[in-house]
Amino acid sequence: MQEQINNPLHGKRLDTIIEYLVAYYGWEELGQRIAIRCFNDNPSVKSSLTFLRKTPWAREKVEQLYVKTLLKK
Repeated sequence: MQEQINNPLHGKRLDTIIEYLVAYYGWEELGQRIAIRCFNDNPSVKSSLTFLRKTPWAREKVEQLYVKTLLKK
């Protein structure tokens, strides 16, 4: 249980993570940092959620970028 307290992803919904990253970087830079179509071709939170829920490797990249971004603060 203790390890969850230190996990910045604990209790975070994927849509919240995407919205945070878009607000921080914008779609264009986000698409440069993680080169996936849902960030570069007509991006939206909805299309990103659909893709990331089906694609574990891409979701992992998004989660890693989120944690790195939080640590920058």
